[in-house]
Amino acid sequence: MSLDNHSELIEQLKPLMMEPDFADIFEQLTAGESNSSRFLIKMELNRITAACTRIIDLRDKSELPCEEVTIAEQRHFLDEPAKEALLSALPLYRNKYTLGVYEHVIESHRQRRAKARDTVNEAESPTNQFLVPGVVLGSYFHRSEERMNYSIKIEASQANGAKTFGATLDLSVGGARVKLPIKHRFDQDEPLKVKLLDLNEEFFFEDLQHGVDYQIVNIENKDNNAIFRLKRVGGGKELDQVITQLIRGYKFRYKVDINDVNVTAKGLGHERHYLPLQPHLPLFIAMVNGRPQITHELLARGNQPLQHYFSDENNVSQLPELLTFKRLVNLVKQPTNPDHHLMFCFTHNANGQLRFYSATLAELKEHDSLPLFLGFSASKASWRVFKVTVQKIDHSKNYKTSTLPGEDQRYASLTETELAKFTHVLQLIDLTNDEIKAQYKQWFNNDNVNKLKVFTQKKVAKDTIRKVSMPFSERRREARFAFKTLVHVLQNGKKAVGITHDISSRGLQVYLDEPIDFQFPAEVQLSFPRLQTMAGKTDLSNQPYQLLRARQNGQILHLSANIGHSTHNGVEFLNKLIVHNKEKLAQLSDTQGEQKELADGMKNLAMRQLVGVPYFIEKTAKNLQMGCLGVGTKPDEISHLFAQNADKVLQYDMTPLLDNGVLKEHILDPIKAMKPTHDMDFFEVFIQLTKHARGNIHLVCQVVSEFESSESQALFIKQSKSTGKFMALRVYRGATGKPDMKYIRRELEFINVHAPHRAKQLEEQLWRVVGTGELIDITAEVELRFPELNQ
Repeated sequence: MSLDNHSELIEQLKPLMMEPDFADIFEQLTAGESNSSRFLIKMELNRITAACTRIIDLRDKSELPCEEVTIAEQRHFLDEPAKEALLSALPLYRNKYTLGVYEHVIESHRQRRAKARDTVNEAESPTNQFLVPGVVLGSYFHRSEERMNYSIKIEASQANGAKTFGATLDLSVGGARVKLPIKHRFDQDEPLKVKLLDLNEEFFFEDLQHGVDYQIVNIENKDNNAIFRLKRVGGGKELDQVITQLIRGYKFRYKVDINDVNVTAKGLGHERHYLPLQPHLPLFIAMVNGRPQITHELLARGNQPLQHYFSDENNVSQLPELLTFKRLVNLVKQPTNPDHHLMFCFTHNANGQLRFYSATLAELKEHDSLPLFLGFSASKASWRVFKVTVQKIDHSKNYKTSTLPGEDQRYASLTETELAKFTHVLQLIDLTNDEIKAQYKQWFNNDNVNKLKVFTQKKVAKDTIRKVSMPFSERRREARFAFKTLVHVLQNGKKAVGITHDISSRGLQVYLDEPIDFQFPAEVQLSFPRLQTMAGKTDLSNQPYQLLRARQNGQILHLSANIGHSTHNGVEFLNKLIVHNKEKLAQLSDTQGEQKELADGMKNLAMRQLVGVPYFIEKTAKNLQMGCLGVGTKPDEISHLFAQNADKVLQYDMTPLLDNGVLKEHILDPIKAMKPTHDMDFFEVFIQLTKHARGNIHLVCQVVSEFESSESQALFIKQSKSTGKFMALRVYRGATGKPDMKYIRRELEFINVHAPHRAKQLEEQLWRVVGTGELIDITAEVELRFPELNQ
């Protein structure tokens, strides 16, 4: 017998269940039911009043922000509607968390999501899903005064030019935003004389009568108008007082402008999603004894594997000898020459001694060693391809991201002094792709390998580069330290030799000499032959570890100690090693609080010029979608390609890249399967650019994995060059964690005071972000994969 026919009766009985005379009430309300029906109803009521131990966690099931709610020492994570459903259900069960409460919250959440899916906006339909807005990253407005949304009729003119009429959008003592006709004839490099006509009627002031000179900062076209952002360069202190008096007098009648703060806060919020996963390594050049030298590197979780790669057997970074004085000079003097920006590297491990070999593309051409180096190095497990970008630092701009009126726009003097020493920011980008090693091996010409000795790097005896970590929340339970030692790995008869990259007392990361297909997650046995000599009678052979996962075709292993009832010698020894050598070991955790100001300033410098185009994936009521692109303050070729078919400023049509299932298959589905603790991975795309008669560019994009062969890839490149231009992109993808609201707390509070709905919109948008990635131009490297194209 089903209870479906008695659902209304059960709902009627629920509020009465906890009454002292419920037995009598039950008898009265079920008097017309059979004994079997009354038994089933009573059983159902007993079931839903039973204590529940299930945790409700909606963080990955809701598009809304979730907060922690504790009931009877159980922690739940609920969005606002679910929290309301919980609070409405608890009184029915005498404020006890029962199975009925749990089911009510879950069912309310399911119904709300179903309703939201049914009323999804047309903008989320497949026809519009590739049209995405842009979020400005690395642009930090510095406002020392309040700006008010206040419309005043104006007259604008330039020397010997016609007068044009418009209106202000907002006004401050030192600047304004004004709206003028789109068909203006103003020169952006010349001062603009503006008469504030409404003020002329209220205040008689000579500067107002003749007009005030403004510098044009920038011009944007919007809704058939030209929006001018202006900085005041004319008028004296008396005019300051007039405008200040105006703003104070009308402050409670008109809204304070929060546009710049909102733009900056949105950029800062999105970059906190992107930066922890960013795989590139920012390096900072300073002049040391009159010579350029890498003095600092900026670490985050995503770029630590790249930083680890250059540590030798003594944990000394050999990075300074990759970027030697000569190579740095060539990079700075020839910033657009790819021959100096592409570098190739491999290591040779001889009895535990690591030797690094490296060369730029220019050096390989100069020594006529291109086929030998590329062909031989691609056969090594340690083979790497790097791209280096260079950015000259403009010290006239502030280092700090202060955006609020009245805030100190500078860091502490020591931090400012240290930042002022930097001359350039380099970004070291790892372009290695193990899947195309076979193509590089085709370069090998059976030449004498001993010729490669000329590319041996000199050995660096001690670290000269200061490591600074970006302050993100540490997701690991214990700190990790850079440490290299020889290990032997054994699993079901399979043996491998490798070197540790980092250690903690309970876990470590191992880089194998050769890839091997170990099973995971599964147990392995680790032996530490070098550490055994230090351990004395403590046996460090065949220690049980859990292989959590493997990366790069099984070459990099992530391991955690299997701790049982008996002592784990590996854990005990590594813990002692860390405790007794803590001052000597470089900590790799993201919690080095003493460097927060310096790290923040270095981050701001690195973000001024993006090396690629970040993108952000958002969760909607229906599915996942590409929410926005991250664009810098300077034009870049990639975003420009996708802006040509969009109608608005900061809007991009990603259809050529993401259509035909590419978005779902290669971005959304992989991100769904990833966790925030995973490193980014990538896929690659070839693009054919053909220019039409009217200047429009037609794009044909094809995912590299969909080509039938290497020959068909080469043919695509040839045809692209013959009809227009060839371009190749690497598309990174990764899952993000919770937004870092603490980082933009001050901006959110400021916005909330003047426009609460804008603050709520921004917060909800940041909570919707579940994934991020980046588009990187790899054209120069891709063309080297085909020897036949480089003859």
